[in-house]
Amino acid sequence: MISSFLATIYSVFLPISLPVIGGALLKRFKGIETKALSALSLYVLSPALIFETLEKASITSNEVTVTVAFCLLNVMVLWALSAFAGKMLGLSQTEKSGLALTTIFTNSVNYGLPLVLLAFGQAGLDKASVYVIVQIIIMNTLGVYLAARSHFSAVKAIRSVFTLPSVYAAVLAVLFRVTDFQLPQGLETGVSMLSAAYAPLALVILGAQMVGVREAGTSLSVTRRGFWSGMAMRMLIGPLVAWGLLAILSIKGTLFSVILILSAMPAAVNAVILAEEYDAAPKLVSRCILWTTLASFIVLPAMIGFL
Repeated sequence: MISSFLATIYSVFLPISLPVIGGALLKRFKGIETKALSALSLYVLSPALIFETLEKASITSNEVTVTVAFCLLNVMVLWALSAFAGKMLGLSQTEKSGLALTTIFTNSVNYGLPLVLLAFGQAGLDKASVYVIVQIIIMNTLGVYLAARSHFSAVKAIRSVFTLPSVYAAVLAVLFRVTDFQLPQGLETGVSMLSAAYAPLALVILGAQMVGVREAGTSLSVTRRGFWSGMAMRMLIGPLVAWGLLAILSIKGTLFSVILILSAMPAAVNAVILAEEYDAAPKLVSRCILWTTLASFIVLPAMIGFL
């Protein structure tokens, strides 16, 4: 077990740590702003990665179906559990919203995709692509609702989905697969170049965002019940729920491992953006993001080694 853990650290997390550390150092000493980099990643590199992966993905229609079913069931169960925990712990309405954001949404894009690629190779990335697309859609619909609550606009949530180029890239990739259409070689090479740039840039952004969250959280006051419930829900309850649902849906093999790891990711960095915009306990969310991310460098290698 220990040898497997160390092997995972060396082969998977050591390569990941280099761009993360680079991003953290840039933020700490150069004050780099990630907004422009995040826009580049979201609107250019991520769509290229999604398009190339889905277009060439070795994934069956049954795997697509069970992945979508898992995502929907997982969200419903975690949403119910976070609501129950918030009520039992007597959290305020804003902390309940923050707890839901921390519990349900994981950093499956910036952190999850590079990790899956290193841990499970291209086959793992193929299977992760469907999960990520569904998560992006849920984040921009249910995520807005959970953060906003009283001033939620369903129209705004629906519109937000159609501003995401990754969704269009996924639709286009599916159409290409159905029609057997191939991009011209020059365009294919260009898309591949953009796709290859995604993982290192996403990890640099992650490192910078972690430092940003830490700096923003140094003077924050967060209730212990809120913080520890967020940590427990994201790093313990979340993976256990995922394991149970995967067993119920009879998902096995590489797809099982990929979905379980993506479900065990730390809290999504984007969650704090929603929390700040709609005052959904941003202090709680930001602190949970930082500490779940740090904890993941111990938890995830152990899980990958076990799988």
